[in-house]
Amino acid sequence: MTTSLSFRWGLASLCLGASPLLHAAPNAADTETDTEQQLDPMVVSATLAPRTASRSLSSVSVIDEEALRRQDAVDITDVLKAQPGVDISSNGRYGKASSVYLRGTGSESTLMMIDGIRLRSATLGSPAWQFLDPRLFERVEIVRGPLGSLYGADAVGGVVQLFTPEGELGDPEPSITLGGGSHDSRRVSASLTGGADGTRYAVSASHFGTEGAEIIDGEGDKGYDNTSGFARLSHRFDSGAEVGLLALRARGNTEYVGGDSDYVQQVAGVYGELPVTDDWRSRLTLSEARDESESHESFGDSVFDTRTRTARWENTLTVGPHEWVAGAEVSRDEVTGTTDYVEDSRDNAAVFGQALLDFSPFSVQAGLRYDDNDAFGEDVTGSLALGVALDDHHTLRASYGTAFRAPTFNELYYPGYGNPDLDPERSESVELGVRGQFERGFWDLALYQTDIDDMIGSAVFDGVSAPYNVDEARIRGLELSTGAEVLDWSLRAALTYTDPEDRKTDNRLRRRATQSLRFDADRELGDWTLGGTVIAQNHRYNDAGNEERLSGYGIVNLRAGWRFAPQWSARLTLENVFDREYATARDYLGRDYIDAGRAAFLSVRFGAQ
Repeated sequence: MTTSLSFRWGLASLCLGASPLLHAAPNAADTETDTEQQLDPMVVSATLAPRTASRSLSSVSVIDEEALRRQDAVDITDVLKAQPGVDISSNGRYGKASSVYLRGTGSESTLMMIDGIRLRSATLGSPAWQFLDPRLFERVEIVRGPLGSLYGADAVGGVVQLFTPEGELGDPEPSITLGGGSHDSRRVSASLTGGADGTRYAVSASHFGTEGAEIIDGEGDKGYDNTSGFARLSHRFDSGAEVGLLALRARGNTEYVGGDSDYVQQVAGVYGELPVTDDWRSRLTLSEARDESESHESFGDSVFDTRTRTARWENTLTVGPHEWVAGAEVSRDEVTGTTDYVEDSRDNAAVFGQALLDFSPFSVQAGLRYDDNDAFGEDVTGSLALGVALDDHHTLRASYGTAFRAPTFNELYYPGYGNPDLDPERSESVELGVRGQFERGFWDLALYQTDIDDMIGSAVFDGVSAPYNVDEARIRGLELSTGAEVLDWSLRAALTYTDPEDRKTDNRLRRRATQSLRFDADRELGDWTLGGTVIAQNHRYNDAGNEERLSGYGIVNLRAGWRFAPQWSARLTLENVFDREYATARDYLGRDYIDAGRAAFLSVRFGAQ
């Protein structure tokens, strides 16, 4: 009880304590513009149409390119850790299996996209977050809350979308980075961006390798290597029409206790966008995503490959201050490998619509989507959000939404285990939030409840263990995020309280913390930048019975950058400064998957700063 009260007092004091700083006036017009873009960034994942965070009527967080480069993280889970509403569990450091829990929902209920293309394993149901190199991306958007009415299956907890650089019109800008550090880690990356005469391009490649660290005591170091790259090309015609293509691929090998695995993560897509009239734009996207793994263990090799092909057509119509979005989507999931599934493909067809209505000071956002899947049938999801501008700085919002999680191929068709009669997990969510937006800062407070029915869990009927729709969950939570740009300091803070409860047992859902804090502080000092991150979370349970307790933890990460010559810079990061040993998961023998401990990394970069 004391911990919970202290946590809630922390929420209030952070919100009130930040307010005087948020009104500080900027020193120059250009600084004001940059600051406004950082504190109230444009978001596209929440509504399919560009909206600032303060106008999106959603709980959103944006991690921009500057923050990504400052943190210089190894994989995308390091970037997401303890962000508002986000929890992470992993089987150790450096490319080991990781789960992202958004608002307490399962990793299979958090949708991940790269430039609008969904990427995940259709057999496991969740993305391989640990294999994505943050250096390939310039922005991360986190939208919390159900988005089934926009994206269909699996957007129960929300959406995490990663954006690659588009390139800017102008002279070519090359860059190259070399680095090395603890655990025999080494990295080399290079990129080239530019554009002319309406054509923009961006290409990048990166290789990271490490001998790794122990993930279970006494089992030796477990290595990891990752080679990633992407290419993006687009051209805008004088008529306003645009065409483009994207290709991104990550491949490598990761070692774990008992074996190792070769992996591939890949997305590719082409699009065309046409201004049919001054007020009507139409966009067609064709894409393919691949999740491939080949595991090598003592009992043999296994291969699980997923390929998802999608065609999506979106139309945006502007009528005065209002926008209407309508479209259709068809997709096919295919699985191949060493396992003979009863079914190895499934098709999904969907139509969707959204209204973004502005009756200042009131705003309304409504969405509806119909999905027809040949594996689990039909589903209709919807959303409604209402907002009111209380004054020039504060917006109150309330929303309701439904979503569903599709059963995976393993749950439906795995030989000797799958249940083809499974229904999707279905959810209903309500949220009340308020946001304060100022010249030099912001704060956002949200309270929500999500009820999930027909949760898929293992059960034994007639002596046979199989997945069934047997469980229910209720997740309640509170999130507070705030940020300020004052006195050459860039400050961000997030406090999250989550109560993810299994309604059948009243236990906490496994591997979820209920309280977390993240604080980022960075400062410019001439040619130097100095910063750090504090992350703290309370305990969690490894099992559904809440008997295997994993202790909470707190870590401090430090970083420094130095522009020592024109176009030359160096960066040093020191993770887990106090060498705190902690675990967020255990193996089936009850052994902790431990973090790698203190780790330092030094890199040198040549290129535009």
